[in-house]
Amino acid sequence: MSAAFRISPALWDKIHHFTSFPQTGVSLQQMVLFGQHPSQGTLLRASQFLADELPVRLAHRVKELDELPHNLSEMSSIRKVKNWYAQSFEELINFPSLPLSPAARQSLFSRSEKKSHFLESVPNPSLVTSYLDGHGAASGTAYGEEVLVGRTDSGTGGLRNGNVKLRVSAERSYYAKTPSHVYPPEVHDYNARFTKTLEAIKRRHDPTVTTVAQGVLEWQSAKGIKPGMGLGLSGYGHGGDDVQAWLDRFYMSRIGIRFLIGQHVALNTQQPHKDYVGIICTKANVHDILQEAIENARFVCEEHYAMFRGPPVQLICPTNVTFPYVPGHLSHIVFELLKNSLRAVVERFGADYEDRIAKGSPNERNGGRGYPPIKVIVVEGREDITIKISDEGGGIPRSAIPLIWTYMYTTMAGQSIDQDFHASDFQAPMAGFGYGLPLSRLYARYFGGDLRLISMDGFGTDVYIHLNKLSSSREPLP
Repeated sequence: MSAAFRISPALWDKIHHFTSFPQTGVSLQQMVLFGQHPSQGTLLRASQFLADELPVRLAHRVKELDELPHNLSEMSSIRKVKNWYAQSFEELINFPSLPLSPAARQSLFSRSEKKSHFLESVPNPSLVTSYLDGHGAASGTAYGEEVLVGRTDSGTGGLRNGNVKLRVSAERSYYAKTPSHVYPPEVHDYNARFTKTLEAIKRRHDPTVTTVAQGVLEWQSAKGIKPGMGLGLSGYGHGGDDVQAWLDRFYMSRIGIRFLIGQHVALNTQQPHKDYVGIICTKANVHDILQEAIENARFVCEEHYAMFRGPPVQLICPTNVTFPYVPGHLSHIVFELLKNSLRAVVERFGADYEDRIAKGSPNERNGGRGYPPIKVIVVEGREDITIKISDEGGGIPRSAIPLIWTYMYTTMAGQSIDQDFHASDFQAPMAGFGYGLPLSRLYARYFGGDLRLISMDGFGTDVYIHLNKLSSSREPLP
């Protein structure tokens, strides 16, 4: 059980060993290229890549969780998360090997004489201005470059993690074509067992966001920091800027780990779909995703404020705008932003605003026309698809703009985190904890997009979501 898990000295040695390896970034384009027609051979290669890559990423996070500044590592919730990561690391490096005959190894791992077209990834533009500046730019290299990814048993014919460092190109280790012949039952069994292990790891880490948030609350309480003040401004002291930078790195890494696991599990378990490669929709319809997010956000608003009908949301978007993306990521971003806009409009005009209008109450704002609509406008450019969300919720004071991107900053009082909460990120009760905007920006930046905000104090706010239409940016790995 995770509660009883302890990191032994021997495991610490392995964790420190794996932190010497660089992380390897992927792009959406490359994941689509690989997963379009997966065979048991390519899935085996993908399993081996993840068996090499995930321990590296997990080891980096365990080490960082153990060395956090300002005594944050000593918080009980942070120690709990560290043990989750260490346990997952141990399960992956100890995963049983797959014995292969010399002929099978030669078939799987020899370089194809026919050179296949391999798409290069490009540096993620969010690295230019992101949290990674000044904190050690991403050490990973693009797929197709020479990277330290191969760690195999020497001379045994098995697939497993050992202590042998080999330089193997990422193209060979993951994206190389494998023969399309029938694979033995052992290969099917290995893929199935590895997938089940990844599913268990993903479930274990479901409550990580809320548990880390609880750990930061514990740290704030120990420091005497008032809840809801936010982090990241050096003028506030208390080490908040260091904690803010770490949370950005940690959550970006978490997004990447869960994406790789989710993609692999989907390729191994889901039925083929003409528009999907794993969890990636090759023709994600922006209009449909936004419409669903609008309906969900309005429902939450109406439930929260006990309203019959919340502020209207106008969607101005062509119905035929599609591009490769993970629908869950885009839905999460838009849902969080719309919740903010709906709340701002309702609290500016009042939850009973339309009732007062219906009764003919004088001197109402907006000329007695009801709630002003929130507008969601979508434009497709050459490189980006840009979504603008505009509201008339009164805007944000200029002095508060730097705070809105900091974790734990909120204007909603009286919120608490249920320590027994074990739902996933997208269902987590983040409203009122100051996680909506900073996490949404990380999701936008993960595949080369961004999130920007412009506010007119006294009127309203415009938020711009930039999505990389080309899908060629690799992960911004911390």
